Amino acid sequence: MRQDKHIEINITGQTLKLFEGAQLIREYAVSTASNGPGEQMDSECTPRGEHVISEKIGDGQPENMVFVGRQPTGEIYTPALRQQFPDRDWILTRILWLSGCVDGKNRGGDVDSHDRFIYIHGAPDDVDMGTPGSRGCIRMRNADIIELYNLVSVSDTVTLRE
Repeated sequence: MRQDKHIEINITGQTLKLFEGAQLIREYAVSTASNGPGEQMDSECTPRGEHVISEKIGDGQPENMVFVGRQPTGEIYTPALRQQFPDRDWILTRILWLSGCVDGKNRGGDVDSHDRFIYIHGAPDDVDMGTPGSRGCIRMRNADIIELYNLVSVSDTVTLRE
């Protein structure tokens, strides 16, 4: 029988921990929002509270595949590509799309994490982990998001806390 997996993200500590039942099985450095925690639409903050993985996107895509609008572009990220598109928010390799679980806190209205497109996703290798820097999402190293993606399922829970 499959044990439920649960992700805990510590916004202050910039860590993501994966548990199987009560056992810690992986820990990763991440990068959450440079604007800090918050739930408001267009705030570019990382939402807090209970979430679930609503969708997994990127099966079979190569490491550093660029996604725009959750679709692979066919581009593989390079520093030269960044120079060509300096304002792009780089979403790479895999996407775990989160949905909030608490009405009025992170689900529904102008605080809906899913409608805010809050993901756990890969980032360029030169992006610092362990330091806030995203536009609201949870960034991970590409090798780490591939590993995590392969370990979790849609409907696994994700708790984001300070």
